[in-house]
Amino acid sequence: MKIVIAPDSFKGSLSSVEAAFSIEKGIKKAFPEAETLLLPVGDGGEGTLDTLVAATKGRRVPVRVTGPLGKKVNSEYGVLGDGKTCVIEMAKASGLWLVPLGELNPLKATTFGTGELIKQALDDGFKSFILAVGGSATNDGGAGMLQALGLKILDKEGKELSFGGAELSRINSIDISNFDSRIQTCTFLIASDVQNPLIGPDGASYVFGPQKGATPENVELLDRSLADWAEAVEKVTGIHLHDLVGAGAAGGIGGAFQAFFPAEIRRGIDVVIEYTGLHQALVDADLVITGEGQVDFQTASGKTPMGVAQAAKLRNIPTVILAGSIGKGIDALYQYGVVSVNSIINKPMQLNEAIESAAELLENGTEQVVRSYFYYRKQNQMKVGL
Repeated sequence: MKIVIAPDSFKGSLSSVEAAFSIEKGIKKAFPEAETLLLPVGDGGEGTLDTLVAATKGRRVPVRVTGPLGKKVNSEYGVLGDGKTCVIEMAKASGLWLVPLGELNPLKATTFGTGELIKQALDDGFKSFILAVGGSATNDGGAGMLQALGLKILDKEGKELSFGGAELSRINSIDISNFDSRIQTCTFLIASDVQNPLIGPDGASYVFGPQKGATPENVELLDRSLADWAEAVEKVTGIHLHDLVGAGAAGGIGGAFQAFFPAEIRRGIDVVIEYTGLHQALVDADLVITGEGQVDFQTASGKTPMGVAQAAKLRNIPTVILAGSIGKGIDALYQYGVVSVNSIINKPMQLNEAIESAAELLENGTEQVVRSYFYYRKQNQMKVGL
């Protein structure tokens, strides 16, 4: 029996690679003779760089950048095995995980560090980029990222705006004269699992702002600020970001890339599947196990488990999802080849306990799922034989 293991990260506890190893341990406890193929994946958010570098036998380049709250942090960009393609993961410079609990502030959080990563990669000679956007602590429309690359965002007095989404309410004009000209000579593939527009009830602020610490009042302010930003961007680029598909990704940075970069945007999981060779790995597989920390209605919008299940369904291979927690709306996943969604939590526990025990919980949860799956598979085969 061949089982393909293709999980995303369990945010805050396990990387996709660590999750894959835990799943494999669980499989071996239940079915020691099983052939396992580990293929950790991601959907453009946190962990995408790790996945692509590992899958292509690439390397990492350390870079010191400005974190989301303006303090310097250690970051990195990745280089694929071809030695030519650079992977910029936004979460490595502007991610939620870089902000201590209780200090989230999307009014002031900046994407400046993401721009610094791109600038360093340009300085190092790269011209082909994969931009993994997701997992950000920001809601600044990508303004900070653009500032790091030479764009000037000015108020009515001609002074440059400071960091943060709230600052965009003071925007008067954009000066592109010093924007890094090398960008137009490069290619940028945006890997994102988000199709939301920039503003409005389905936009960046209303949908993602609360998880970044925004109050209802903050959300309204941030949405108005992004609307002001979109108006200013349209004046200099002619691109209408307001309702552009994907513009709301990662606090609006998806729109910044589409307006100022020669960029193509694709579903993050599709990019990762292509580079990791998932379709080839699925040949002759009997079962696929995937998972992530939270599975709910958003999962069916293009996150890792759905993308993996879709790929497996093309070969009529069943997919099982393991999750730290399960929310509403998972029924939509069953049409994509998912046969079951299972929580790894085996008793009442606090979040910190679940995070600390994630590897063990995932291993044990996998063991039980595999035991059940192959027991009923064997029973069905016996019935058919009769």
